[in-house]
Amino acid sequence: MQGASSGIGYGLKYQARCISDVKSDTDHTSFLAATLSLKEENEVHLIRLSSSGTELFCEGLFSHPNEIWDLVSCPFDQRIFSTVYSNGESFGAAIWQIPELYGELNSPQLERITSLDTHAGKIKCVLWWPSGRHDKLISIDEENLYLWSLDVSKKTAQVQSHDSAGMMHKLYGGAWDPHDMNSVAATCESYVQFWDIRTMKKTSSIECSHVRSVDYNLKKKHILVTAEHESGIHIWDLRKPKFPIQELPGHTHWTWTVKCNPEYDGLILSAGTDSAVNLWLASSSHDELNESQTDSPTRRVDPLLKTYSDYEDSIYGLTWSSREPWIFASLSYDGRVVVESVKPFISKK
Repeated sequence: MQGASSGIGYGLKYQARCISDVKSDTDHTSFLAATLSLKEENEVHLIRLSSSGTELFCEGLFSHPNEIWDLVSCPFDQRIFSTVYSNGESFGAAIWQIPELYGELNSPQLERITSLDTHAGKIKCVLWWPSGRHDKLISIDEENLYLWSLDVSKKTAQVQSHDSAGMMHKLYGGAWDPHDMNSVAATCESYVQFWDIRTMKKTSSIECSHVRSVDYNLKKKHILVTAEHESGIHIWDLRKPKFPIQELPGHTHWTWTVKCNPEYDGLILSAGTDSAVNLWLASSSHDELNESQTDSPTRRVDPLLKTYSDYEDSIYGLTWSSREPWIFASLSYDGRVVVESVKPFISKK
């Protein structure tokens, strides 16, 4: 189903590529979005959806010293978030805190809690422990994974362990398994590799092609979704990793990111450099996923529910709302945030 966006828009001042659901804000549907300007002072926007669901407004605007390549809101404190940033020559990562009385200040400044400054290579992302209050973080650069222990009260982060992906692999990103907190997936050029963080050693891998994004199904164990540049979207049962159990066509240009819905099993969002967001309905039962299979068990289907195409630039930022899981927010490179509702499609499940 093709169609223009009927969503609610919000504009950032500069180019941008990352947006995050504020998961720990249980009173409002909120998002953090950040800009990517090399020449100007960058900004982090705290954006909220009105109670009527008809308007996006800026709840807070904060300056950030460098262009922001990754941003993730802390799962247990709505005022804390991480960024990966660059000054055009080198990359860094830090944990930030929004001031408590930011609404009463003329020009509120972010507080840098601590920096994750062990990395020598280009940092790609920071992963938070998937749910609840916990001190563990993971940072990923092109060659290494680092496990950190964060102490917000002392404003420190200490490396607990780390491992290298190997000289032949360049890492791009990753995801923390919400069903097995000891397992982390990291994407590289031709594989998804898995680490056990208790030993910080690789445990297994699946062969993919040009993976740019990976996400776990939050409602089912062992199910992983990958977005691959030219070959679309693959859904994997990690107990049978030789073949994907399902293929989705992806996008007309590069498929850049994929997100599984936190509440409705089988609902998947993807976005790409074709200036579109696709909503998919994938397999919805264990019986369907685990049915008897042939030598090449991949089933090729096209469960596309809708394409949201009212964008003018590539879309790199994409997130579901945890508070209202029928809502998602997208961010195109020209700094445009769009919030949409998928409620009309939930009844089809």
